[in-house]
Amino acid sequence: MSNADLAPDAAGTTAAGGRAGFRQWAALAALTLAVTLLAVDGTVLALAVPALVAELQPTATQLLWIGDAYSFALAGLLISMGTLADRIGRKRLLLIGVAGFGAASLLAAFAPSAGWLIAARVLLGVAGATLMPSTLSIVRNIFTEARQRTRAVAVWSAGASGGAALGPLVGGALLEHYWWGSVFVINVPVMLLVLAAVAALVPESRDPRPGRFDLLSALLSVAAIVALVWAVKHAATAGLDLAGVGAAAVGLVGAVLFVRRQRRLAAPLVDLTLFARPVFTGTVVASLIAIFAFSGLLFFFSQYLQLVRGYSPLQAGLRELPLTLASIAVVAIAAAVLARLGVGRALSVALLIAGAGMVVLTFGEGYAGYAPLALGLVVIGLGVGLAFTAATDAVLGAVPKDRAGSASAISEMAYELGVALGIALLGTLQTVLYRSALPDLSTLPGPTGEAVHESLAAADKALNGDGQQGVEILAAAREAFVHAMQTTSLIAAALLVAAGVVAWKLVPSPRDS
Repeated sequence: MSNADLAPDAAGTTAAGGRAGFRQWAALAALTLAVTLLAVDGTVLALAVPALVAELQPTATQLLWIGDAYSFALAGLLISMGTLADRIGRKRLLLIGVAGFGAASLLAAFAPSAGWLIAARVLLGVAGATLMPSTLSIVRNIFTEARQRTRAVAVWSAGASGGAALGPLVGGALLEHYWWGSVFVINVPVMLLVLAAVAALVPESRDPRPGRFDLLSALLSVAAIVALVWAVKHAATAGLDLAGVGAAAVGLVGAVLFVRRQRRLAAPLVDLTLFARPVFTGTVVASLIAIFAFSGLLFFFSQYLQLVRGYSPLQAGLRELPLTLASIAVVAIAAAVLARLGVGRALSVALLIAGAGMVVLTFGEGYAGYAPLALGLVVIGLGVGLAFTAATDAVLGAVPKDRAGSASAISEMAYELGVALGIALLGTLQTVLYRSALPDLSTLPGPTGEAVHESLAAADKALNGDGQQGVEILAAAREAFVHAMQTTSLIAAALLVAAGVVAWKLVPSPRDS
């Protein structure tokens, strides 16, 4: 192949039949690095909570907002930012977001108070909302050949899913040697590298006929999404009460008004006709169910490794690596599998594989050795890696390049809602099952019994070193937690199978010959 064959044209693709060359793959590396760091940032903070609590001394409410402010801002602004990227230019918005993410990371790292840290977390969420849809829509625009796009999406998906799993590992390694702010400082040099690479390698792209950006639609989407996500999280921690029901009602009213407005606008914020395409709707629904099952389980699996198996945060992170490595390994086969099976069948098979891995993990949780857990994680990683690639590729392939930003934002919104619902609903089920399996706690002092009833983490802290009775009760609490985990894991497996059936029925499977 000659140098002329690899020379990129003004649109960012190569002259040889629209196939991407070295410049486009280098740009993909920068985009994937940004997404990986964003995913790491979503999970790394949990390990730093004890250290920042000791230094900043936040109230219980402030601590809750330190954790939730990021996800609320991210989820609320995804749709607006995805559509804005189509209008003002995806590269431009990405550069703004990368610079903003680095600056907000420094504000968070050196926060002198809990209120300062909450504000910095909001800014991180705002910047993060520009990164996910912008990077994915740029991938859609610079990889125009179908098989290359599938391969590029597989790399992007591996960065997104692998980054979430790497968060505890990165956090554990940093917190063993540095202060809690180091989990934010690490973002800055990486973002500077991404900023330089994106500026040099990524071509600009936008919708040539974007129409007017409707501010009222943007405000309605934020109100609807933030209110609904808050209601779900609030119900998981405080149960059903007037505040939660009121927030859910506000969210539903906002959603109805948003949809009605989109139907009337000549240039809507979200093109609702996308949902008339079976491949788009089926993929979004299947992805939502799958993420619901996956995130709800893994939220408690990290606790299981530390509280039941006795691993340190770093050791637990290392033992979750098989899932990450398996999801990355899928990159090598994703394009061939999708070409052979078609998108719908590939997505369905991937979800069924992940469900089978969840069953293996269920039985592994009852054995003392690590090998069954590792096997289950590998199978889940293979299934989830292929499923994310197939789902993302299906969404991008179902829309014109000009609307890639808004389509990507809808896909990411389904992901964020799935995470919130999974942790809230499956998390609540896990807690209910744990409490129902506990032994009689009436012989314990009042505060100790309440701690054991609250959670295994609280029980471990209250009973550790509390004599023979404490040892026996703690062992029973761990056994109750394991039984609850196994039941929740089987339900998650059933949900993954259901998502596979949805994909098989609703998502078409044209095959690339």
